[in-house]
Amino acid sequence: MAVPANSSSNNGKNLQDERSAQEKAIDDWLPITSSRNAKWWYSAFHNVTAMVGAGVLALPYSMSELGWGPGIAVLILSWIITLYTLWQMVEMHEMVPGKRFDRYHELGQHAFGEKLGLWIVVPQQLVVEVGVNIVYMVTGGRSLKKFHDVICDGKCKDIKLTYFIMIFASVHFVLSQLPNLNSISGVSLAAAVMSLSYSTIAWGASVEKGKVQDVDYHLRATTTPGKVFGFFGALGDVAFAYAGHNVVLEIQATIPSTPEKPSKKPMWKGVIVAYIVVALCYFPVALIGYWAFGNRVDDNILITLNKPKWLIALANMMVVVHVIGSYQIYAMPVFDMIETVLVKQLRFPPGLTLRLIARTVYVAFTMFIAITFPFFGGLLGFFGGFAFAPTTYFLPCIMWLAIYKPKRFSLSWIANWICIILGVLLMVLSPIGGLRQIILDAKTYQFYS
Repeated sequence: MAVPANSSSNNGKNLQDERSAQEKAIDDWLPITSSRNAKWWYSAFHNVTAMVGAGVLALPYSMSELGWGPGIAVLILSWIITLYTLWQMVEMHEMVPGKRFDRYHELGQHAFGEKLGLWIVVPQQLVVEVGVNIVYMVTGGRSLKKFHDVICDGKCKDIKLTYFIMIFASVHFVLSQLPNLNSISGVSLAAAVMSLSYSTIAWGASVEKGKVQDVDYHLRATTTPGKVFGFFGALGDVAFAYAGHNVVLEIQATIPSTPEKPSKKPMWKGVIVAYIVVALCYFPVALIGYWAFGNRVDDNILITLNKPKWLIALANMMVVVHVIGSYQIYAMPVFDMIETVLVKQLRFPPGLTLRLIARTVYVAFTMFIAITFPFFGGLLGFFGGFAFAPTTYFLPCIMWLAIYKPKRFSLSWIANWICIILGVLLMVLSPIGGLRQIILDAKTYQFYS
């Protein structure tokens, strides 16, 4: 599991001299550190692609589990807290002069020590990134199936979800061979545009449709345990929707940096633009979707909206394009970890063959798991709390406290502790709701249907 802590540095001559030519060659080959010529707007659309995932379409459903007051509060709080923790990570990227923490686990090692840092960060980061990739395989397959079903309108042969997941995966067998984050910037830009477009379609079509007759804003569940578990699961869905932190240091690693012009300035500019786009996507979809359908909304609002047919078909195709980009953004740090272990620890020669085999096996693995367990709503809630809450809501705060040691009861100290307490609560409560949803779905589920 251990990933070498060999951090690549762009400046600081003495540091560069110490590294052997072979180490430099390997760092220039690895996907995260191979290309450092990104512009600030790359950061903007990489962050939008990483953040505004298919999770946005589940937000009206989350509102129906939370209700108006708690729902709005959770959305706004999450937006503020995750923007704050993202700022912390951007700041910490180059806090040691002459060195860059290009990967989340390198920052963890600096905060908690070589070994402990790896064990705290890597398992959580892997659960998030691999989890997102599996959920996006399911989402991509489902959206393709929905597109097919809407276009056919009952006139074509019914095709299993399994085959649509395979079709979606086939794109990734090709795209995963792109070497680094900069090389997928075109895919990422298309994905960012699509996320804004399908979010707009989701809330625009809801406004057009207007409130359904006898709209009901009571909580979806009728029993007390159902309400409690639903509330917990919805918290996980919201956490899943704010999950871009797992790749933020890796995105920042692609931006050039000098002591006069540190990478944090263009990176932060990109983050601000991304967060404005996130607000423009999340709040209208969540609030208008819930306003229109109340507790009758599905766990994907595009399923609830059946008309006009061409618009829903188009929106589903946009979701497919978007999750293609998102999958690649989240897969890149995983490829980096796998290739680092293969090249630096197991001494495989870096090259095309290694990349082809390693990445193809990974894509096939995520496809297989997605085909086997496509419980979309429950998976979101379960992974959302279990892994997204730590890496997004409170791990950056713990690192900040460990490294900068702000004075007790200072504003920074209080803010970080509030984030940590809320994040821990989220981590503990939301998987409970998600797991219950998976168990309920599993009762009626047939394998490879």
